[in-house]
Amino acid sequence: MAAIGALALVAAAGVAAFYSVAGDAGNSASCSAARTTAKRMSPLARGEVAAVQVNAAPVPTPDLAFNGPDGAPTSLSAFKGRALLVNLWATWCPPCLKEMPSLDALQAGLGGADFQVVAINIDTRYLEKPKKWLAERNIATLPYYADPQAKVFQDLRTARKVEGMPVSLIIDPEGCELAILQGPADWASPDAKALISAALKR
Repeated sequence: MAAIGALALVAAAGVAAFYSVAGDAGNSASCSAARTTAKRMSPLARGEVAAVQVNAAPVPTPDLAFNGPDGAPTSLSAFKGRALLVNLWATWCPPCLKEMPSLDALQAGLGGADFQVVAINIDTRYLEKPKKWLAERNIATLPYYADPQAKVFQDLRTARKVEGMPVSLIIDPEGCELAILQGPADWASPDAKALISAALKR
């Protein structure tokens, strides 16, 4: 909790640019087609993923910026065309660590050309610690994304009133936020896979 409090003291930056969807950046009307997907997902937010909040009216997701596996800057817009489960995690967050193996399993089971788990580490100190933690637990399917300034958390906090960790977003291929979960989940469970498959029309 102390670490979360420290993050809250960081000056919240303005929300990053929104995806440009159908030439209408930042306009919730541009996500009207995602409503059908959200409607299909809604009854599947149950069991292990009952706390997932499916958006009846999906909106464009902030184009969160972070570093890729090679350390180079990237952002969510680089993944346009694929559905995403975006997860923010840190080694100081026990619930985050608990769900990492299930995120790895979800990526191994459903990841591919049309779906990607984007787990973004926001540790701001001892930057080799997260990589070491993952390696020691054989979590090898997830590409390593990181934001050592933790600005991605602040941008999401500003845009979606997120208060704690972990937090996960389900985003459609056009960059529209279909659902959000504040807290952990068993992402390898049948309930989670059914919810994600609905987002993928599987």
